[in-house]
Amino acid sequence: MSPRPDFLRPLVLSGPSGVGKSTLLQRLFAEFPDKFGFSVSHTTRQPRAGEEEGKHYHFVPVQRFKDLIQEGAFIEHAEFSGNHYGTSFETVRQVHEQGRRCILDIEAQGVRQIKNTNLNPVYLFISPPSMSALRARLQKRGTETEAAVQKRLTTALAEIAYAKEGNAHDVVIVNDDLDRAYELFKKVAQGDKIDSDKLPTFED
Repeated sequence: MSPRPDFLRPLVLSGPSGVGKSTLLQRLFAEFPDKFGFSVSHTTRQPRAGEEEGKHYHFVPVQRFKDLIQEGAFIEHAEFSGNHYGTSFETVRQVHEQGRRCILDIEAQGVRQIKNTNLNPVYLFISPPSMSALRARLQKRGTETEAAVQKRLTTALAEIAYAKEGNAHDVVIVNDDLDRAYELFKKVAQGDKIDSDKLPTFED
């Protein structure tokens, strides 16, 4: 059976920090170990406990990152919380050559940059059910200060505002229930068409 047309296109996954993207990706890769590939981003931040070079990120010094920008190596790159992140054309090409669908986990400003390339991905936004729910998830991590949590929430509001713009994303999934969100995410990842969720209001 030939793959669905959208399966051949990269999948750009975005959404606020703490919304559950990593959990969704882990479940997908566990269920389909040979079907998908993750574009491993470059970053200038230090590895966190348990993170491996080349698996979670390519950890590089700031100067090397700047050199890669000058070389035109990145599809998109952004600065977030004082660190640089970038997705290289090479990592996406490597996944595609393995016959897998490449999934890119990208911040909102990176999504804007990708729209100026010829990558032609499917854009998927994962939304929290509310800002209070997102705050609770970030605080539950216990790895960041209250100031850092507040900074991520401010960034989240900007990402949600962008998601509300017309044609910003092809599909929106609200992660109000992990099992439900995963079933929808799995369908999109496999190239199926689904009815997009409506973004909730974020007055809280």
